[in-house]
Amino acid sequence: MRNEINMFRSRFKIAHWHVIAIILAVYDIIAVNSAYILALWLRFDCTTSAIPKDMLKSCLHFAPIYTVFCIVVFWFFRMYKSIWRFASYSELIRSIAVTIITSVFHIAAITLLFQRMPISYYCIGMLLQFILVVGVRFSYRLILLVRGQRQKQKNYGNESNAMLIGAGAAGQMILRDLVNAKETNVRVRCIIDDNSNKWGRFIEGVPIVGGRDDILSSVEKYSINKIFVAIPSADLEVKRDILNICNETGCELKSLPGLYQIVNNEISVAAMRDVAVEDLLGREPIIVNMDEIFEYVGGKTILVTGGGGSIGSELCRQIAGHSPKRLIIFDVYENNAYEIEQELRRKYPGLDLVVLIGSVRDSRRINSVFEKYKPEIVYHAAAHKHVPLMETSPCEAIKNNSIGTYKTAYAAMMNGCKKFVLISTDKAVNPTNIMGASKRLCEMIIQSFDKLVKSGVESKLPHLYAHMEDEIGAMEKDGILKRPVQTEFVAVRFGNVLGSNGSVIPLFKKQIENGGPLTVTHPDIIRYFMTIPEAVSLVLQAGVYAKGGEIFVLDMGEPVKIDTLARNLIKLSGYKPDIDIKIEYTGLRPGEKLYEEKLMAEEGLETTPNHLIHIGRPVDFDVDVFMSQMKELTLLCYDNSEDIRTMVRKMVSTYEPEQVK
Repeated sequence: MRNEINMFRSRFKIAHWHVIAIILAVYDIIAVNSAYILALWLRFDCTTSAIPKDMLKSCLHFAPIYTVFCIVVFWFFRMYKSIWRFASYSELIRSIAVTIITSVFHIAAITLLFQRMPISYYCIGMLLQFILVVGVRFSYRLILLVRGQRQKQKNYGNESNAMLIGAGAAGQMILRDLVNAKETNVRVRCIIDDNSNKWGRFIEGVPIVGGRDDILSSVEKYSINKIFVAIPSADLEVKRDILNICNETGCELKSLPGLYQIVNNEISVAAMRDVAVEDLLGREPIIVNMDEIFEYVGGKTILVTGGGGSIGSELCRQIAGHSPKRLIIFDVYENNAYEIEQELRRKYPGLDLVVLIGSVRDSRRINSVFEKYKPEIVYHAAAHKHVPLMETSPCEAIKNNSIGTYKTAYAAMMNGCKKFVLISTDKAVNPTNIMGASKRLCEMIIQSFDKLVKSGVESKLPHLYAHMEDEIGAMEKDGILKRPVQTEFVAVRFGNVLGSNGSVIPLFKKQIENGGPLTVTHPDIIRYFMTIPEAVSLVLQAGVYAKGGEIFVLDMGEPVKIDTLARNLIKLSGYKPDIDIKIEYTGLRPGEKLYEEKLMAEEGLETTPNHLIHIGRPVDFDVDVFMSQMKELTLLCYDNSEDIRTMVRKMVSTYEPEQVK
């Protein structure tokens, strides 16, 4: 019985907005009729006795008809369903439309059904009706606004003083959001804009005080502790200069990332993010033809080695979102593989995803993966990348990076893979460390494979296996590859990746959290930087452009001093370099050099359809000699020989290790 009563109550329960709608409807009935009666009274000099009885009678008899018509029109235009506390331009337009429609009806109907009334009656009645109907609705918002302003006045002592940079469309939206939000604890004191025509004027009562040259003085004048940068359409150079000035203030910085937020109508305080150190790098972001890329990867079986790493996992994310036939993640580290697997299964439940654990050094394992799944495209991201650690374990660098790349490329070739994309590094250019030299060997391996495959003599490629029985078994299978080999091999070379595993940024952030000091190896050390999405887009673009044998190189703009990067990160964290957080110079580590190069001088450059991506012309070397040396190198590294660096130097002429300088 109780359940039935509860069901009855819930079924016939009147929502709060229904009550408000009924009250508004009653008010409208009174308002629309009072407006015209009052208009008649005003027409005759506010003297009731002067009103002709026939006109008053016509007005009163017409009232029921007009009331019904008004309520129907009001309901049709959703005048009882709007949330009037948020009333805006849309509600105002509908209110005007309702007034015009009902007034035209009033003029026509009372004239035809009863009698012609004075023109002033019609005009004054329409105006009064609009004021009464719209006034009560917008007055609710006005009351809330005044109440909110009073509350803010009480809290001014606890508020943060903010500066807004940008008096354009985005800046106005951010300012309006800050002014109207009750819960925000921010008071915008001034606005900065480089357009001098706006100086001295106001937006929402906030003064526009000047251009970027006035940022520092305005921060001091208005006691600013937060800066909102809302210039998404500005050139990168302009935005970087403004951010660098803001960075000197020590204020908390927040910025709108880009123009796409205007297009997607995402301009709000919530859409703003903390200014990141990459915003200060001073390089145009890489733009690639993603439609072209994903048309290429769509519907194909794709293997990503090292798929749990920072670059590999981003590759997997972007590929997974564009309908591959199957995505295979191959990684030796199970925790990373598990994390990216769970993320992709959650985001793309329909994705055919295979996650495999294994090492590219294990020829049996990598061969079995290619034989079973037959990937059409391989992105080879598996590698040891930590320079100082590899200096103390050089044989491991060669085993994993060089021999691992050889085994993976060989398995790809033997199993009909269409394209093999190696992810390389600028440390492969004139390397001074074993990690860079091992990646240069990877590039040479890729170029050798491509040259021998195109020449139709891929049989010259030796079988580099750790076990003799594997090599004998592979030799017995020499004739197993009946079809012509068509694998295209290509390398992609780029610089340091912000936020990747082993990047200097996470290290600096941890050191800042611990109160410092920040350790910089040398005050003059410089590096090229790019973001993870940029690196991945370059890798994917290379797969489209590749014809085989190329080394793709990114134009990363000007290099950045690590010392400057450290100081900017300290400032962005709200501290002062060398005062709150110390910077210590520890000296160059083994194998480290002051600067990195993108390209060997003898490689030269060729252009691509993307002006930020170039192709390095392959450096000629004797492939037969190189393959013979690869056999010897394999034996030395698996024997953990002390002579490994000497052998690598013999193979990579530009390698200058510290031990033999």
